[in-house]
Amino acid sequence: MKPERSTLTERARIHAALGDPARLAIVDTLVAGDAAPGELSVVLDLPTNLIAHHLKVLEEAGLVARSRSEGDRRRTYVRLVTEVLASAVTPSLTAAPRVVFVCTQNSARSQLAASIWSRRSQIPALSAGTQPAAKPHPRAVRVARKHGLDPAAWHTAHVGDVVERDDLVIAVCDIAYEHLPTGTRPRLHWSIPDPAAVDTDAAFEAAYSEIADRIDRLAPVLSPAEMPRS
Repeated sequence: MKPERSTLTERARIHAALGDPARLAIVDTLVAGDAAPGELSVVLDLPTNLIAHHLKVLEEAGLVARSRSEGDRRRTYVRLVTEVLASAVTPSLTAAPRVVFVCTQNSARSQLAASIWSRRSQIPALSAGTQPAAKPHPRAVRVARKHGLDPAAWHTAHVGDVVERDDLVIAVCDIAYEHLPTGTRPRLHWSIPDPAAVDTDAAFEAAYSEIADRIDRLAPVLSPAEMPRS
């Protein structure tokens, strides 16, 4: 899941162009609609020569483009190249056919993560443990129900019985991550404290919140794997 150097270089160039308050203000203004350089000068209260300089930088980065007015041909309008702006954000990661969340006992964090993921992404998710407990933790079950998840089908399983070769494995605890087989790739590590060690509702709520936040960041940028053609 290592990003390509060329992609990083291009994104850095775009971020550099945006790294000035005036240029960022220009981009924010153009999100709503196109504008002539003179109009930008008035809206942003900047001299025209400074607007011209900033537009040149943005244009060289591919963030804006100019076009001639179909009415007054002496007039130009500037528009935002939205696809270039979008490319500056974190790109989609390597496609994954399935996500497997792993913790030590598969009784709380990994179960919650798989259930939350299923609400946020179309990529299937399962959970497993390196030393699975006999059953899910009752506090995890209560937290899941509180947040509208359905833990009725939860059951614990060993990582060796669940993970397949192309799965993206996400270890949601340090111990599980350190005990994963070295050949398990691709994999990610989320260092989330074990709520069972504290064994309070607040600890399980904190684990839920951190897992949900991390999933909200990852799910939009993880591409589903293409199904093989028959």
